[in-house]
Amino acid sequence: MYKIVSKKELTNNIFLMDIEAKRVAKSAKPGQFIIIKNDEKGERVPLTIANYNKEKGTVSIVFQTVGKSTKQLEKYEVGDYVADFVGPLGQPSEFIHEDLEVLKKKKIIFIAGGVGTAPVYPQVKWFHENGIEVDVIVGARSKDLIIFEEEMEEVVGNLYIATDDGSYGFNGRVTDCLQSLVDKGNEYDHAIIIGPMIMMKFAAQLTKKLEIPTTVSLNPLMVDGTGMCGACRVTVGGEVKFACVDGPEFDGHLINYDEAIRRQAMYKTDEGKAKLALEEGSTHSHGGCGCRGDK
Repeated sequence: MYKIVSKKELTNNIFLMDIEAKRVAKSAKPGQFIIIKNDEKGERVPLTIANYNKEKGTVSIVFQTVGKSTKQLEKYEVGDYVADFVGPLGQPSEFIHEDLEVLKKKKIIFIAGGVGTAPVYPQVKWFHENGIEVDVIVGARSKDLIIFEEEMEEVVGNLYIATDDGSYGFNGRVTDCLQSLVDKGNEYDHAIIIGPMIMMKFAAQLTKKLEIPTTVSLNPLMVDGTGMCGACRVTVGGEVKFACVDGPEFDGHLINYDEAIRRQAMYKTDEGKAKLALEEGSTHSHGGCGCRGDK
């Protein structure tokens, strides 16, 4: 059992929780995720780690109430316990393996969209702790949907807020903001993009045009979190990968986004799951996704 030590509503239907999980906190690295189960019969829900405190033994998660399990989790309060909190899972962000002196010579920009801002934070924080300043663009449809602004301001070199409706910060999408920065003379050696699939698709198209090497996180695709359910199957550079075991980070210019977006939509229905299983044959994994009636 894992205790909820703090809870905060960041914006409408988006919540931050700190969970007491000492072993997970001790081993966690930027870019990884956990799997949470509310109770013994609950659904496995993969969530990217939004922060971790090794001294306190806590791990922060951010979730949006979009389904039964997250709506149930919303009702949990400080002092309550969740049944399972497994992790850290997935591959850590690639940059933590690079030489720090080499990284310090690079100009890196993070592009975050919506709830994707949460997993960007521990990565940006890691750079700050290692004496490296990065730029960050945080985008949302409107001002009231912006999250982690104050936390970001403490650890970034330059923070740019972009809203689709112009209610706060830059008036436009994150792609418009990036293009504006480049037009003003900013040069970037690498871009790291996390957010909704459609946002990552168009942001990666722009960075390819601008010749900026790009990494994207495919955590929005994950369902089971073990590679067995097949939900996060994605084609990267012509090869079949699974976001939860091979990623969640990949070269943003090699992703077949249209295929991934199509699968993401189809996987929400039983008919869609069955159709995918038929189309993908032996490359379609099983084990908890419901394609064969298993729950």
